[in-house]
Amino acid sequence: MRHYFITGVSSGIGAALVSALSPHAKITGVARRRDRLDALAKENDNFHPIAADVTDPKAMQSAVNDAIKTSGSIDVAILNAGIYTPQDGSKIEPAVFQQHMDVNYMGVINALAPIVADMTDKKQGHIAITSSVAGWRGLPKSAAYGPTKAALISLAESLYFDLFPKGIKLQVICPGFVESEATAINDFEMPDLLTSKQAATHILNGLEGDDFIVDFPKSFTRKMKFLKYLPDRLFFKFVARQTGYKKQS
Repeated sequence: MRHYFITGVSSGIGAALVSALSPHAKITGVARRRDRLDALAKENDNFHPIAADVTDPKAMQSAVNDAIKTSGSIDVAILNAGIYTPQDGSKIEPAVFQQHMDVNYMGVINALAPIVADMTDKKQGHIAITSSVAGWRGLPKSAAYGPTKAALISLAESLYFDLFPKGIKLQVICPGFVESEATAINDFEMPDLLTSKQAATHILNGLEGDDFIVDFPKSFTRKMKFLKYLPDRLFFKFVARQTGYKKQS
């Protein structure tokens, strides 16, 4: 059985991945909320829960060590932990931006450090980093969130040059809108909204392929790819219309 190490499993995509993989894989799941981890452990076989905060480098080193000791070498790491707090760009709250960087970006770095060290020693492994289409171009209310996801894409592209020659497969997951605790508070229309279960299916299918970027649903991501090349004026007008977002005066 393959051993999956997944961060951010207490809800949303992470929890859905645990449920999808449980029948045929060993899973180490990391999250802060112990009660959610315990509930997942009761519902899913082959699941080893670890309560840890991805913003703590020592805790992530310990979590990886625990995972390897309990379930053997990590075959696939899905670094999925993240937060999303909608931001009104006219009222900047530096602490919110810092928290997004600590969790969404440094949380991945803190997990990568021990995982990469182990995989390079073995000369094999598979790492998937959860980014977002919000990292491709700016979206409404995503001023704190989007830049962290753009940073993850750049990070993965840079790491690819060092990790691919060492036998490590590296992919970036870029979902569109997915139902979750975070997106539930959005006050604008979210086109092509997926359930967490649907997103997990897309991810697992994508991990079996060779695409560096795993993006979905195509009905939405094709538009976002096109928008990357639109002139700014047209981009802002189109996104505002598609999301129903109205700029407040």
